[in-house]
Amino acid sequence: MSQNTSSAVMQQRAEPHDSLDDFPTPPWAVRALMEWLRAQGFDLAMSSVREPAANRGYMVKALREEFGHVMASDIFDYGAGFRIADYLFGPAEWLDMTDWTITNPPFKLAEEFIERALRLSRVGVAMLTRLSFWESDGREWLSTTMRPAYTLIFAERVVMLRGRLVRANAPDPANLDPRTGEPRKASSATSYCWIIWIKGEEDTRLRRIEKCRLRLEREGDYPL
Repeated sequence: MSQNTSSAVMQQRAEPHDSLDDFPTPPWAVRALMEWLRAQGFDLAMSSVREPAANRGYMVKALREEFGHVMASDIFDYGAGFRIADYLFGPAEWLDMTDWTITNPPFKLAEEFIERALRLSRVGVAMLTRLSFWESDGREWLSTTMRPAYTLIFAERVVMLRGRLVRANAPDPANLDPRTGEPRKASSATSYCWIIWIKGEEDTRLRRIEKCRLRLEREGDYPL
């Protein structure tokens, strides 16, 4: 059996400097976060949340299931009808305070997204990142000036592919086996985690999100 060496599957997620970093988020991974937040006692139904890198709206769809008010925008128009705005460098008048900021930030701008989100969030911030985000050079601020409260590690892989959302282990039409011409199954060698900042908490704790994809997936989560 040949190894699947597509860039979507291999560990690296290297992006050009001007890349949109288009890796849509499976809604089940967002539901897992919200389930965990509710278990900690947070009343999401009475809270507001901002998603500043809304992409095609898969994360927004899940957030709207739980949060009382969801604000969504992106720097690029993916056709989902969200506000087109630069979260980091655009006009600031629309960036009012929110209870939570939850997003899958562009890899090369993750630190800037975190800094701004912490300034504009009353309760907390949750960022979906590669687990190796903790290992990268130059991120001493994770244990000093911007110390998270929790890191939630997924016990199963969150499959995120460039430019498309495909259910894990389902045929991926954009990744064909060159020998057979058949679609390979959607998979990933990249481990992801939620890094969570909660106002007033700076003792970083590690938690595990047990396998829950099949339980948390919903009809209509994935495009036909």
